[in-house]
Amino acid sequence: MYALAQLNLLFNYLSAQKKKIKTPFLDYNNPEDVPYVTIQLPVYNEHYVMERLLKNIALLDYPQNKLEIQVLDDSTDETVITTAAQIAMLKKQGLDIVHICRTNRKGFKAGALKEGLEVSKGEFIAIFDADFLPKEDWLKKTIPYFIDRNIGVVQTRWTHINRNYSTLTKIQAFALDAHFTLEQVGRNSKGHFINFNGTAGIWRKQCIVDSGNWEGDTLTEDLDLSYRAQLKNWKFKYLEDVETPAELPVVISAARSQQFRWNKGGAENFRKMMWKVLKSKNISSKTKLHGLLHLLNSTMFLNILIVGVLSIPMLYIKNEYTHLKPYFYVISFFIISTIIFFVCYWHMYKRTYGGGFKNFIQYIVMFFTFFSIAMGFSLHNSIAVLEGHFGKRSDFVRTPKFNINSLKDSWKDNKYLKKNISTNVIFEGILMFYFAFGMYSAFIVGDKGGDFGLFPFHLMLFLGFGFVFFKSLTSKA
Repeated sequence: MYALAQLNLLFNYLSAQKKKIKTPFLDYNNPEDVPYVTIQLPVYNEHYVMERLLKNIALLDYPQNKLEIQVLDDSTDETVITTAAQIAMLKKQGLDIVHICRTNRKGFKAGALKEGLEVSKGEFIAIFDADFLPKEDWLKKTIPYFIDRNIGVVQTRWTHINRNYSTLTKIQAFALDAHFTLEQVGRNSKGHFINFNGTAGIWRKQCIVDSGNWEGDTLTEDLDLSYRAQLKNWKFKYLEDVETPAELPVVISAARSQQFRWNKGGAENFRKMMWKVLKSKNISSKTKLHGLLHLLNSTMFLNILIVGVLSIPMLYIKNEYTHLKPYFYVISFFIISTIIFFVCYWHMYKRTYGGGFKNFIQYIVMFFTFFSIAMGFSLHNSIAVLEGHFGKRSDFVRTPKFNINSLKDSWKDNKYLKKNISTNVIFEGILMFYFAFGMYSAFIVGDKGGDFGLFPFHLMLFLGFGFVFFKSLTSKA
């Protein structure tokens, strides 16, 4: 079902490419037409990127008398002092910038955004995480769309300043590119629910308040508020052509914490929003279906893990009990889902890198690398998903930032990195050997020289769990 939904999004995406959308005109020379904007920067212990962030935000091209910057600083280290000093310098340059420090981290990011909103001056609220670097004309490219009074959010596309740093950053970029092209455009172009991505977007303040404000009861407060807003009939506008560069995690421990938060938060929001979506009388059945599959996308990892673990017993059952073989031939039909993903992701890859035979060969390598490593994350992400579905609460663990732009930059002295290794890593190592046994089994099962139908699947699982296991042990990028 998820694969077929992705195929539908591909058709939506391709049809959307044929339509040219004109940016609404806003006269910036007429002060009465220019709305007041508040930029919120939620930060927490950002020693490595704080200076870069503030310097970049100060360059945004927008009338200074209509712009406020809030640094929502929950930091507990020395960055509070260095950030305050940099803010004081920017104030001297004429920027309206305030440093808001909370006495506790109640609600984590959602709590910080909510407290900042209460004292914000702006009619519109732009949000950037610490590792994002919006271009100078970002506000002028997004604000005009709010001329339509029904639009509550404008979201822009993430790009990646360090996508080619390592295999890990390449596969993260690959997955995010699929989300920010195929999925966001595919849903938004047909009026299905999309999500504000937590950063690189801008809200109408009225929309936030009308939808119940930020809530910290899930780890993905952005997805939560997005669905509540769209259930209230607010429209979202996704701008594929407006890019906002950002930095990808370069160490697997950082990627793991980010993946855990995103996947658990997705499951939490499924629990919170499922019945609200199903009972809504304002949305079509197709939008409901896409919405539920969107909220369930992190649960795909649990399905992958279950199928992977059961595939080796299945291999033996198939070859020991010949009367069951027809059932396994029917089950093999679901290989088509992989083919669907392959086709869908190719269109996304072509959008970023261009077509041609050479790029197609590179895509094949990247697709199977991505698929293998994604499967290697399936145990870690399944635990996150199960915690989300069963309602186990946990703290918001932020992703450490590195200020890594090129291969010359080093991450090894980052003081925010976790030194301890998760217990899950041991089980990932066991699974690596388990799927090695699966590959060996292909040669010995049955009485006709083996059965290699599942060999590619087990090879990918072996490589994926091996990658995650060894990288987690060595903490290498």
